[in-house]
Amino acid sequence: MNSATPSVNPGSSGSSGSNRSDGRRGRWDDHREQRRAELTAAAIEAIRQHGPDVGMGAIAAHAGVSKPVLYRYFADKSALWLAVGQQAGATLLEAMVPAVAAVREERAVVAAAIDVYLAHIEADLNLYRFVVHQPDIARHRDVVADVMDTVASGLARIFGDRLRARGLDSGAALPWAYGVVGYVQSVGDWWLRQQQPISREALGDYLTTFLWSGIAGMRRAADIPGGLAAHEGWARDQ
Repeated sequence: MNSATPSVNPGSSGSSGSNRSDGRRGRWDDHREQRRAELTAAAIEAIRQHGPDVGMGAIAAHAGVSKPVLYRYFADKSALWLAVGQQAGATLLEAMVPAVAAVREERAVVAAAIDVYLAHIEADLNLYRFVVHQPDIARHRDVVADVMDTVASGLARIFGDRLRARGLDSGAALPWAYGVVGYVQSVGDWWLRQQQPISREALGDYLTTFLWSGIAGMRRAADIPGGLAAHEGWARDQ
């Protein structure tokens, strides 16, 4: 090739332009996600300060933006509810996982999970009510159910490991886990709606005692020929 002739890379101009465009789009997407996270955090603070019925105007004012700017990132209150609920759920799980991991004795695992949950909803009552009790929100995705799914899945793994370790069928693990999560969530909701008629410690002990009576049946079932099915028959005869 003649040295005076410039080297030509077919499509190089278009490729460079595409890369620049992709880079700008990536930076904009990152900026948008960061801004959404900041506005979600501001919304949570507004909910804590003004209560679960806070309007979009008050949330925008708390965030230091106009309502049109807030709507640029969240199409409506349902979209904001979803973002707030996802963040609230992530915060709950961040607290629960290390608390449960720190204990080894089986009853203590149940007690730790219950105490973290009750402490969390007690300390953040307005946020809990915003996420759980919003009758006018169009729930295209239910973040409460998402969090329950995550917690129940983790609990099911614990139950499954315990059942298999005792030579029992682990098929009961998932329905048991959902039953435990639903029970604790339902009782916790009653407790808050009734303005905490008993202490958190007492309620946690009541729930742990009740649930542990069922979970401890795994050990008894492992000692009975036939396992869980035989144990259930034995329990009905008592």
